Amino acid sequence: MSVHGINPALATQARKVTGHTASTAPVPVPEPTALALQYHRSGNLLWALDTTAGFLIPAAILFTGLSARLRRVALQLARGRWLPTVAVYAILFVALTAILTLPLSWYAGFIRQHAYGLSNQSLGDWLGDWATGLAVGCAVGALVLWIPYLLLRLSPRRWWLWTGLATIPLSVLGLIVGPIWIAPLFDDFGPMKNQALEARILTLAARAGVEGGRVYQVYKSADTKTVNAYVTGAGGTKRIVLWDTILAKLRPDEVLFVMGHEMGHFVLRHTLSVILGAAVLATLSLYLVQRVAGGLIRRFRDRFGFERLSDVASLPLLVLVGGVVSFVASPVALAWSRRQEHEADRFGLEITRDNRAAALTFVRLQQENLGVPRPGLIYTLWRGSHPSLAERIEFANRYRPWATGGKMRYQHLFRPCAARHRHITD
Repeated sequence: MSVHGINPALATQARKVTGHTASTAPVPVPEPTALALQYHRSGNLLWALDTTAGFLIPAAILFTGLSARLRRVALQLARGRWLPTVAVYAILFVALTAILTLPLSWYAGFIRQHAYGLSNQSLGDWLGDWATGLAVGCAVGALVLWIPYLLLRLSPRRWWLWTGLATIPLSVLGLIVGPIWIAPLFDDFGPMKNQALEARILTLAARAGVEGGRVYQVYKSADTKTVNAYVTGAGGTKRIVLWDTILAKLRPDEVLFVMGHEMGHFVLRHTLSVILGAAVLATLSLYLVQRVAGGLIRRFRDRFGFERLSDVASLPLLVLVGGVVSFVASPVALAWSRRQEHEADRFGLEITRDNRAAALTFVRLQQENLGVPRPGLIYTLWRGSHPSLAERIEFANRYRPWATGGKMRYQHLFRPCAARHRHITD
């Protein structure tokens, strides 16, 4: 759940909405500003360009024979050894793709965010993050790309199934190591300064059954006006994370609802379902590669520069087919995501029982993110990972079974408040 820089045009309306004189009244859905509508429309165009680039770039690398040339370079650098060849090719492919998409990434992540007043980040810092992301991508590619190609050699007919299954432990490993090895490369984590709010968050976490975690404050205000909070990790890496921007822009009760929402994802094991869903999607993509690759390679082998799918130069083919499958499956995957977000909203409401704080949180999401409360069908089908803000505000206004004697869906998951909590010391 995230919100972005303050929209001055709605400041007066926000004060009216958040006034104490109508503390029990439903929170109205604000109308989008002209700037928000412009941001929304330009975002749709940018999404279309990014999606198109996601198809054209691997297709160009594949059909021009560039992938085969990259493989020859990797083979020379690795002195003919198979495993180093795959690792070097992965680095070259990731780097080339990142460079080709750099202009679009720079516009979307830097120019556009500054143009709409949503970013504080300097160009140097943005480039530093881009370079760090590139280094991480190269490292991950070099470490894992050998898996599907080894399976292609060992099991030419069932490699797609074993590779799809292999994404599950790899995703779990990423969930474990990401918070302690990857996230600190991009963000500065430290102890939460507001000890009173930290105690309330820990109390909420204990009630939600999210125990053994630690609370961290991320210092993001130097780079961004966006707001974010999340629960991540597993086992010893479990942690509750809040950006300093969320603490500055949301009231404590609103922060608590956001944390209740994020804890809902954790308690309801949404991450596990995402991992399993991603594994199914990957398996389907690789199965389609298996079905179509033979014919494509026979027809275009002179242009591709390889004759077997087990050749690492076939990676752009895997990426291209996977992109098509992902695009076609997006409406289903996003519908599932919206369902999870809705249930996390319900969890947050039930554990906080603060309808107004929840509704005002979504109002702030709209105001500070230049949001459009009802974005339309196309956006919903292919970009809408969350319910619309109008739906979320209206649900927050009306859902209160504890006040009417109705049954709460997640009451059985809540625990009595713990008397003591451990505060972070580093």
